[in-house]
Amino acid sequence: MAKSSQKKLETEGVAVLGLGRFGSAVVESLTALGHEVLGIDSDGTKVQHWADHLTQVAQADCTDIEALRQLGVDQFKHVVVSVSRDLEASVLTVLALQELEIANIWARATSKRHGLILERTGAHRIVYPETSMGDRVAHLVTGRMIDFIKFDDGFAIASTAAPEHLHDKTLADADVHKRFGVNIVGLKRHKVKFIYAKPETVVHADDILIVGGQADQVETFAASTGEDR
Repeated sequence: MAKSSQKKLETEGVAVLGLGRFGSAVVESLTALGHEVLGIDSDGTKVQHWADHLTQVAQADCTDIEALRQLGVDQFKHVVVSVSRDLEASVLTVLALQELEIANIWARATSKRHGLILERTGAHRIVYPETSMGDRVAHLVTGRMIDFIKFDDGFAIASTAAPEHLHDKTLADADVHKRFGVNIVGLKRHKVKFIYAKPETVVHADDILIVGGQADQVETFAASTGEDR
């Protein structure tokens, strides 16, 4: 039986099943963005931690379809599954959500095999937080990028210091797409609002550039930060 600490529940919000490290990070980001969140976990300590911060938080078995139904999970369009590293529990939770006909199920996986099973079970999107973070850190540690995000198709967006060979040039003159295969989509300048890239935009020495392109091309461009061209 589910034990619940309820406030007003908005069904257009997001339900997060599992309030461990990953689930808590998702909850914190969702609430910071102003979304209503239902948090569920079988651990009473974790539930108590979030009791004063969420629209609704409940202690329940996330694999129990009737408990989820009683808590109104079936009214949510978006549900995130983060029920620890237990493969069986995560699969049974996704199956329960499928039974409840949830339109958009996001599930955390700890391996490609785990993700494949969740996908075949009915999860619509698979998240690999450890793998994604490992890849991101590897790019940041070995390169000159400030931040790096890579998508499934190999496309990447990164922020990097403006290379010396671009200083005081317009983006049209720099023509980084021809030279590197990337596009500069914007610039961040100290105490200035985000600048959307235009052909006439002039690059300053202390600018941070937001660059998009295939991951290897973005890496090559970021590496040119230390070169004099």
